[in-house]
Amino acid sequence: MSGRKAQAARNDELILQAARAVFTADPGAPIAAVAEKAGVGISALYRRYPSKEALLQKLCGDGLELYIEVTERALADDGEPWEAFAGYLRGIVDADTNSLTIKLAGTFQPTEELGRLAVRAGSLATEIHHRAVQAGVLRPDVTPADIALLFEQIASIKLGDEERTTQLRHRYLTLVMDSLRVPPAHRELPGPPPEDGELSARWWQPS
Repeated sequence: MSGRKAQAARNDELILQAARAVFTADPGAPIAAVAEKAGVGISALYRRYPSKEALLQKLCGDGLELYIEVTERALADDGEPWEAFAGYLRGIVDADTNSLTIKLAGTFQPTEELGRLAVRAGSLATEIHHRAVQAGVLRPDVTPADIALLFEQIASIKLGDEERTTQLRHRYLTLVMDSLRVPPAHRELPGPPPEDGELSARWWQPS
């Protein structure tokens, strides 16, 4: 890319990263807060995204595409059935697409393209779920909708910095996976449990 195009691509990435951080913290935040966090002028942001609605649509579209990519990769894994399903679960948790669902669902008008992506993502999630049930490695009384809400529960875990949050999410994902697997597994959980100080610190703002 030329220098100008490369700069535009960098600005776009900064804008999207900032938008995700701003709107998952406060869906009602103004678009100017995104420009400020991204360190770009508001005019540069509006050239790329003419409205907050367009920016939210882009964020959710990217999230759906990432969900689809992770799920397709897991479906392409023809190895041990449980490990393929577990890879899907870990991949979705790492992608953190459900943070967008928790915060942004109902805050903007979905486009037809978002509708198509959502249908594709749902179809793939159902396919990998059914494959695990048919292989006898996933308990049959759990539905794809159950898994979707489990993802949202895990995405709601936010404690400490990004590294600590990721560590705790995988700790509780492992606990959940052990209850989903057939036969049930009992493995050592990754990462230390949260300490009382970590939990109580959420109620105190730095002075």
